[in-house]
Amino acid sequence: MAKVSVLVVDDATFIRDLVKKGLRDNFPGIQIEEAINGRKAQQLLGRQAVDLILCDWEMPELSGLELLTWCRAEEAHKITPFIMVTSRGDKENVVQAIQAGVSDYIGKPFSTEQLVTKVKKALHRAGKLQALMSSAPPKMLSTGAFANDSLSALTGGNAEVVKPAAKPAAAAAVSAFAKPTASAKPPSAASGGRGQGQLRLPGGSMDCVIKALSLKEALLVVKRGEPLPQVLESAVLDLEQGEAAETARLNGYLHAVAALEPKPDSEWLQVTFKFVDRDPQKLDYLSRLIARGSAQKHFVPGA
Repeated sequence: MAKVSVLVVDDATFIRDLVKKGLRDNFPGIQIEEAINGRKAQQLLGRQAVDLILCDWEMPELSGLELLTWCRAEEAHKITPFIMVTSRGDKENVVQAIQAGVSDYIGKPFSTEQLVTKVKKALHRAGKLQALMSSAPPKMLSTGAFANDSLSALTGGNAEVVKPAAKPAAAAAVSAFAKPTASAKPPSAASGGRGQGQLRLPGGSMDCVIKALSLKEALLVVKRGEPLPQVLESAVLDLEQGEAAETARLNGYLHAVAALEPKPDSEWLQVTFKFVDRDPQKLDYLSRLIARGSAQKHFVPGA
């Protein structure tokens, strides 16, 4: 029996690790190929066919949308299921992808359950699911275990992490099209004293204040509540700055979570958010945002 093959395309190693881990744990025997951007994926697809493509939208050299358009123009990949894994959930982006022939969407940040459900749906439609599911485990892993298994890959085996003060609530799948819900804003955000953003987690969203920003990470302050941020949890940081209201959707993970105040019931949490994107456009946006923030004293640049 021929193996079912899946191509995972993303410029962020962290995201590829999450997707591969979810596939291997829930679909034993699945064959996984990977590519760091659309151009590499295009080269691989020129040599072989796959049964499913899971692809990021924003990537250097060749975007996910450009790869999708190319696939639909190629006879060998014209009907290959193509799932866009992206933080772009705006209506215009969804319509654009549908018009290009996308099969489905997975919104970042995603839960293991959401990933597996979408993959099952795509493989079922392609008539490839039955062979894989005959040996699948009865229960899917939780999002927490999913992320923690990637600890060495994320931190290089030597980074210290601070454990959250409370146990995580059950993670819920978030639709790519759902509008995030905001929690109460920290006092500094309400007064406009520092840069603001929104932190999207698999279980929901919350407003945040940017204390410091560099090309590698952001130091954020959030109000303690639900969902409670968890170390090594995948997340998306939405930043909107400037007169043109430019918005950047920055993918990453929570490297550390600690109480902002020196007391166990601190109302505010300090979160270190590590960026995983390698897209030059996003890095350029960050550079301009750091420069603008330095001039306006919204946050500490280059921290």
